[in-house]
Amino acid sequence: MQLGTNLPKVGSYNRAVVLEAIQASDGISRVQIAARTRLTAQTVSVIVRRLLEEGLVIEDGSAPSNGGKPRTILRVDAGAGYAIGVHFDPGEISCVLADLAGRPVARLRLPVRPGHKADTVVRQMARAARRILREAGVADGKVLGVGLACPGPLDGDGVMVSPPRLPGWNQVPIKSLLEEYTRFPVTVDNDATAAAIGERWAGTARSTPSFAYLYLGTGIGGGIFLDNQVYRGRSLNAAEFGHITVEPDGPECYCGNRGCVEAVCCPSAIEAALGTGADHAAICAAAARGESEALAVIEHVAGRLADAAVSVVNMLDIDLLVLGGPALREVGGLYHQVIAAAVSTRSLARRLHAVRVETSPIAADAAAIGAASLVFHATYAPRLGALLSG
Repeated sequence: MQLGTNLPKVGSYNRAVVLEAIQASDGISRVQIAARTRLTAQTVSVIVRRLLEEGLVIEDGSAPSNGGKPRTILRVDAGAGYAIGVHFDPGEISCVLADLAGRPVARLRLPVRPGHKADTVVRQMARAARRILREAGVADGKVLGVGLACPGPLDGDGVMVSPPRLPGWNQVPIKSLLEEYTRFPVTVDNDATAAAIGERWAGTARSTPSFAYLYLGTGIGGGIFLDNQVYRGRSLNAAEFGHITVEPDGPECYCGNRGCVEAVCCPSAIEAALGTGADHAAICAAAARGESEALAVIEHVAGRLADAAVSVVNMLDIDLLVLGGPALREVGGLYHQVIAAAVSTRSLARRLHAVRVETSPIAADAAAIGAASLVFHATYAPRLGALLSG
């Protein structure tokens, strides 16, 4: 939970701090907000009154009191606004319409044919966004914007720079194209960071100051929150956990190193390791049934993921490690078991504090819900940079 400040000229920051406190809770009183944010009761009262007037927050019953007037409970009004989340994976477009609480109210998945030009695929994304709005019956005026989660690297203007799994997509201005075709403002980030922001907004990390997100999809990536702020790095491409070396003599990785987590643990690497021609989904299903060859491959991958997880925990000294992404289907329990055991027994600070390892409750749609959460986060989250620049 972030703390507010009673210095002048920071009204918008304090407003965001109060709204975050309400959004992160399952009902909270004004007194509790003041205690958690260290804002004065008067400041909280003024901000809450404005949030009620704007329709972002509602009063929802009262809490028992130890004496005196019962405390009114505040909650975010989930229907006050919506965001469209688009996750572009090289083989699929996933689209969700999420309410202000981060809950998906509609979903849509569309295949992407290999070899399509970037413009064609972005137009497909725009049509999906328009279709999901139409089917949900939500008017344009209720939509805060479109969030896009896509493969990186990305520059600060939302331009894709030589994404390794998308040949021919170098220097694609995907943000500006999607804005043109949807006529909504677009917020863009790589899929792993988007998933982390989704976890912060709507998942298991809503009130955790510092956590890392290990994203398992077509590739392997990550996202980081440190002291309540998302960390993107100098070029906005931090947390490339997929390029931690776990097998120094392992297979070559497209990044130029050998034995990276991605080269050993991504779905295509799992398919190659088994060598039967089965696809990733079939291998994971076979492992879940206990079939020995598939299970041996998945157990090996789980061990290498655990090695990377311990490195991440040791490097960042975090409170929580979240596992998410579509590659968790069928084998998420096995991955969680192996990674949690490694973190609890091998992390450097284990005798000082425990590090929770959790599987995301929104794992299957993590990047799409994260994409929608990009919009909410950009609109409402307290950002120290904005405070300091003010």
